[in-house]
This record gives sequence, C-alpha cells and structure tokens, in this order.
Amino acid sequence: MKPISGTQVRFGVVGVLNTAVDALGYALLATLGVPMFVANFISTTAGMLLSFTLNRNFTFRAKDGDIRRQAVLFFAVTAFGLWVVHAAVIFGVTKLFPGINVLIPKLGAIAVGMVWNYVLYKKIVFRQAAAEPAVVQPGSPAN
Repeated sequence: MKPISGTQVRFGVVGVLNTAVDALGYALLATLGVPMFVANFISTTAGMLLSFTLNRNFTFRAKDGDIRRQAVLFFAVTAFGLWVVHAAVIFGVTKLFPGINVLIPKLGAIAVGMVWNYVLYKKIVFRQAAAEPAVVQPGSPAN
C-alpha cells in the first residue's frame, strides 16, 4: 500500500477547515434568523472560496498558474461533484439498499466526492506544468 503523501494530508486538513466554515457559518446564520436557503448559499460559498484559496496556495502550491482558469475549473469540478456525483452515489446506494439509514448514502457520496475532487484538482485544476528539458547547445561538453 502506498503511503499517504503530504499533498493528501494537506487536502484533508483543507477539507476539514472548509467544511467547518460551511457548517458553522450555516448554523450561525440560521440561528440569526437568515432563511435556510440564503444561509446555505452564503455558508457554502464561503467554504468553497476558502477551499479554492487553500487548495491553490497550500495543498497543491499552484500559485503560478492562471488564477482565472483555475477558479473556473475548480468551480466546475466542485459543482459537478456536489450536484452530480453526490446525487448519483446517493441514488445508487439507496436503490441497492432500500431502507438504509439516510446518512449512509450521504457519507458514501462525501467519500466518493473527496476522491473525485482530489484527483481532478491535482490532474486538471492545479496541474503543475511539466519541467522544461535542459537544452544542450551544439559543441557543449554534454554532447
């Protein structure tokens, strides 16, 4: 089994932080009387913005990339994961196991979504440019 990398650990830490911002923000706003839809929209947006910033700068250390491209891809990957991948996992698990506790399919969706996000953030959103090969000049000692 392959050991967990530093990038994967940082990804997990960022996930815990942005989830806490979302959950605590939602709870605070809802407690203050903000309508649930608005509270959820604000808290998830705050969590997503924190996630983008920390994943870009801390997890994948992709500060040199085009921030606009990264932001668009990040939102697309994250939104698809939340709205399509999560829904598909929840649907599939509830069809395979009728009557299952409602939290089990959601936890499965979160686990699959984490893998989805990590792989696509690493391979597409915050992809590191390949190192340029060294150019050897004709007549140099390396020839």
